[in-house]
Amino acid sequence: QVHLVESGGGLVQAGGSLRLSCAASGGTFIINAMGWIRQAPGKEREFLAGISWRGGSPSYVDSVKGRFTISRDYAKNTVYLQMNSLKPEDTAVYYCAADLGGGTWSDWGQGAQVTVSS
Repeated sequence: QVHLVESGGGLVQAGGSLRLSCAASGGTFIINAMGWIRQAPGKEREFLAGISWRGGSPSYVDSVKGRFTISRDYAKNTVYLQMNSLKPEDTAVYYCAADLGGGTWSDWGQGAQVTVSS
């Protein structure tokens, strides 16, 4: 099992930027991939971006391509989500999650609120 802690959420005006961080601890040696998922009020959870823990090209949902960038610092056991050109519809709770090899997001952080004002 892996313990994940997000940070970096907050309130930002439309067009602004935020960077979310997700620090992993515990059994990090078994992490296969990390991802960012968000959930807006009244909506289902939406996968945003994923990255292989040991390298490889990241993947993005179309709605954030060109605006959001996922990256990871292997030495710090931390994954980041750089969010640019934020829109009010990006308002949501953002979660990081880990795939420990089973092909599912099995371990989740507590979530970070991101609010984008118009």
